[in-house]
Amino acid sequence: MKNRAPLSLHIPEPRLRPGDQPDFSHIKVLKAGEVRRPDINVTAKNTTDIAYSLVRVLGEDDKVHGPWDPHVDVETLKRGLRNMVVTRTFDDRMYRAQRQGKTSFYMKCTGEEAIAVSQAAALDPEDMCFPTYRQQGLLISRGYPIVDMMNQIYSNERDPLKGRQLPIMYSSKKHGFFSIAGNLAMHYSQAVGWAMASAYKGDDRICAAWIGDGSTAEGDFHTALTFAAVYRAPVILNVVNNQWAISSYQGIAGGDESTFAARGIGYGIPALRVDGNDFLAIYAVTKWAADRAHANLGPTLIEHFTYRVEGHSTSDDPNRYRPAEEAKAWPFGDPINRLKKHLIALGKWSEAEQAALEKAVDEEVRAAQKEAESHGTLGSGKLPSVRTMFEDVYKEMPWHIRRQRQEMGV
Repeated sequence: MKNRAPLSLHIPEPRLRPGDQPDFSHIKVLKAGEVRRPDINVTAKNTTDIAYSLVRVLGEDDKVHGPWDPHVDVETLKRGLRNMVVTRTFDDRMYRAQRQGKTSFYMKCTGEEAIAVSQAAALDPEDMCFPTYRQQGLLISRGYPIVDMMNQIYSNERDPLKGRQLPIMYSSKKHGFFSIAGNLAMHYSQAVGWAMASAYKGDDRICAAWIGDGSTAEGDFHTALTFAAVYRAPVILNVVNNQWAISSYQGIAGGDESTFAARGIGYGIPALRVDGNDFLAIYAVTKWAADRAHANLGPTLIEHFTYRVEGHSTSDDPNRYRPAEEAKAWPFGDPINRLKKHLIALGKWSEAEQAALEKAVDEEVRAAQKEAESHGTLGSGKLPSVRTMFEDVYKEMPWHIRRQRQEMGV
């Protein structure tokens, strides 16, 4: 007989379950300014320490610290604060609209607003974005009308996508916002391909893509990293590690074994890990990665370390798989509150101005919602014309399709 212990399979389990007390003591919270800032021509190997640490700029004193200070002007900070407030207010109203039966589905990005809004500020408006459904802040920051976003959410007669997409899967070529798809990982491959094409044509536009921690376990993620590294594609590959992929915690995708940023090192891609609730830190690492791409130095992988405050979607109840108060215990705070306090510390903002901003934004979003609902909500009967089902498929409509449309009298 063999004198060997029986084999056992490791099944990752979250540290805490519903009913437990929230506890993030296992997370090492580095002080702002501790992580070095390398030159943009750094090799992947020489970013290993950054991939395992955490770039932070805003300190506990609400001031900027360290070499990653992006020296952002006050107006950009105020605009970023406003765009985050708009994003959160928009989210809250659309969530309530879903609960009122006005739409079928919604997904919030509460606690993650700084990622999309800060990166929108750091990227050129002409750069292409391949987002997930939690980057609505990109569209808001780039000036896409929130009324149009609501029209799509309500699937009404003014839906810009004519009822052909799920409510929150926006698309706008004009705003450099690629059509969202539920299979998130495939966006990585598409983004790398877009970036390769831009370089092949001698264009000057770069590309950014976003993915969740759970989707890094899919094959498209690894395919994209291979192509990006081999061809030095001018692309920024963002991994938003918000700790949960629906009800599966990030350890199921390998987050307990290593950081997600570290995966870039194995492919020869410089990698950074950043505090995803620090507007200035996100801006700084995005600018650094964009400078690398523009200098033909290739891709950068950025892990945004954050927390998904709300459920995965309106179909999800996070209290069934994690402690109810866990979001409040997240050690990196709230991104809106942190940027507000930084502006106050600079002497460029006040609590009164913040209250006025929130009131004005609430009125703006309410007005947009009222206008959108005048064009119909789910089940109201105000739908895109049947005529639209024959459009946007062929450049020139074939005769048999034209005849079918005529037979329907539209």
